Amino acid sequence: MRIPRALLLGGSLVALLGANAGAIGQTALPEVVVKQAKPAAPVKTAAARKTAPRPKVRQAVHQPVRSVRPVAPPAAPSESPEAAAAKAFAAKTEQLNQTREHILPRVGANSTDLDQATIAALPQGDNTPIEKVLLQTPGFSQDSAASGALHLRNEHANVQYRINGVLLPDGVSGFGQVLDSGLIGNAAVIDGALPAQFGLHTAGVVDITTKNGAFDGGGKIGLYGGSLANFTPSLEYGGTFGQTQYFVTARFLSSDIGIENPAPSYDPIHDHTDQGKFFGYASTLLGDGGRLTFMSGTAVGNYQIPNNPGQPQVYPLPGYGNYTSSMINEHQLEQNYFNIGAFQQTIGNIDYQIAAFSRYSSLNYYPDPIGDLIYNGVASNVSRSSCLNGLTEDTAIRVNNEHTVRTGFYASGEFAQTFNSSVVFPVDANGNVTGAPFTAPTDQTAKTGWLLGVYVQDEWKINRQFTINAGLRFDQMYEYVDANQISPRFSMIYRPFDDTAIHAGYARYFTPPEMALSAPTNLAIYQGTSQQPSVNLDTAVQPERSNVYDIGVDQKFGAHWSAGLDAYYKTATDLLDDGQFGQAYTLTAFNYAQGWNDGLEGKVKYQDGNLQAYVNLAVGRQMATQFVSNQYLIDAATYTYAQTHWIPTDHSQTWTGSAGASYLWWGTRFSMDMIYGSGLRNGFANLTTVPPYTQFNVGLSHDFKLLDDASKPTTLRFDVVNLFDTIYQIRSGSGIGVFAPQYGPRIGFFLGISQKL
Repeated sequence: MRIPRALLLGGSLVALLGANAGAIGQTALPEVVVKQAKPAAPVKTAAARKTAPRPKVRQAVHQPVRSVRPVAPPAAPSESPEAAAAKAFAAKTEQLNQTREHILPRVGANSTDLDQATIAALPQGDNTPIEKVLLQTPGFSQDSAASGALHLRNEHANVQYRINGVLLPDGVSGFGQVLDSGLIGNAAVIDGALPAQFGLHTAGVVDITTKNGAFDGGGKIGLYGGSLANFTPSLEYGGTFGQTQYFVTARFLSSDIGIENPAPSYDPIHDHTDQGKFFGYASTLLGDGGRLTFMSGTAVGNYQIPNNPGQPQVYPLPGYGNYTSSMINEHQLEQNYFNIGAFQQTIGNIDYQIAAFSRYSSLNYYPDPIGDLIYNGVASNVSRSSCLNGLTEDTAIRVNNEHTVRTGFYASGEFAQTFNSSVVFPVDANGNVTGAPFTAPTDQTAKTGWLLGVYVQDEWKINRQFTINAGLRFDQMYEYVDANQISPRFSMIYRPFDDTAIHAGYARYFTPPEMALSAPTNLAIYQGTSQQPSVNLDTAVQPERSNVYDIGVDQKFGAHWSAGLDAYYKTATDLLDDGQFGQAYTLTAFNYAQGWNDGLEGKVKYQDGNLQAYVNLAVGRQMATQFVSNQYLIDAATYTYAQTHWIPTDHSQTWTGSAGASYLWWGTRFSMDMIYGSGLRNGFANLTTVPPYTQFNVGLSHDFKLLDDASKPTTLRFDVVNLFDTIYQIRSGSGIGVFAPQYGPRIGFFLGISQKL
């Protein structure tokens, strides 16, 4: 960095003046002393001596001495202009990040934080899929990939993901997670009574702050793999260029287990997957104090659908008597792309961020024309796609020391398409096959839908201990149905002591169904075929309307221990649920007329130097009654029973737990984590459960200084998944919206090497 000449000249002038002042002080000293010392002192009486003013000889002598011989402070280490600029850039970036958190606060909500160190301490580190990372937080329970992979507080697909404060809209549901753990700088799981800025999916928010070049300069290249032909190369790199920072991460996965095995065997049949993920981030600090950010992500996955051997032929075809269920060849292709551009700025007492986003998502299921007919009675080519563009804005206005008013809006337009081409058998009134299979008319829909939302809220800091946040949100949807709602939100946080925080709140929610999952079906084309439903009703899917009550406390105990306890209760009208109702691994939405949730979550964490450990435990229920949309998906007996009974939802699990610990000893990290589930629902009307299970994972990693630069170590790791090779079911193949059984992973051994760049 060049220093202006005026500054150099000014500095030189000051130095010269200081030198002259020092010189004057040195010559003045003898003159002062001599002039005071030469004249003879007059003889005075004792009384006169007592009253005469005391000469200030000592002051005149000692003052110049201090100026001539000062005590020099220790010399500060010199800092290069480049280092100073980088430090200032990082400080400004951190300030903007904190401002963004101020725009979108968590006031009164329940939250759990995850950072890079927490993820790195897990077995598998940042090779852990993001859904497995989230299972180590309170309230998240495991499910099969076909059923959404995980649930928060026993709700189905009602979690929203945000990246740097911008909502990432849902695409077409499938198995692949769009996001990768490697992009996470920090993340927070927020649930309970959410502030008014959070709309749409409201069971919880996964709020991710990405890595960036200002704090994560350099990068890492790695290779990871192991059991069942798992092969995973990855790359991260970030840095700064002038006032711009950037970060990119990419990962490729090839494995012989892409979806959960439907059988308890170690090697699944026909279950290979190839997946690629990319994320890029760049932001520039502008001269007016603002920041312009661009993010882009891609996730593409090709999956073989695993086979379940030993199944009986339901619809035998002449000449295919030896076509076993282990020979079926189905596969699915998923594609997801998103782009986000955001501008953030502070003007006086106003902070705001405005963002534009786009997302394209598609899913294509390719059947086995023979196998699907023999074993399912239908072979469907299924395609779903969604293209969405939108705009969102959030503003925080600091009115005074007590009040901060926040407001914002969300608007998006989505074009969704569904396509189903099915080969079916003709059947009589009793369901008996009456002829050769044929191609039914194509069932196809296309719709452009709109979602609009606006909110306002006031955060009132009554005093240092007590804060209230109250707001209103209005949402409007124009999709397959038109609906709207005004939703009040109220929450408070009370800190009676520095280490204690009590929160409580109420929130009214409005949750639209995903367009691609709620498209209507033309039931007429399936009448008299092997695909005809037993309940011939197809009412449109409605948005869910709910009330949530939440109360909790977070407590620190000394410097190392922290704990939290949170209780919640929810009532819902038109409770949304999704299920897999056919051999295609796609989900379809439906509503229960009424539903309710309740539960209790606890968490304990210990951290002291190189040792950290945590335990999470949750208990909860979700009950519902009466199917009121897409009733054709439900078999007649279950439909009739639920019309007069409350039943558990299929994804409801009573007890859910997780725990983990890691210890860094002489450069070697030992880590362990586990998950526990009392079992998801199965059987007729979800009235029973699969057996409970526990899965343990362990890991070992060490940093080696193989390069001259000690800050860029080479890391070797060894991990074991399902240490005790526990065989357990996630799904049994029965229950509402459950098509096939799925088992948890068998024991797996993995090796990895990565190099910091």
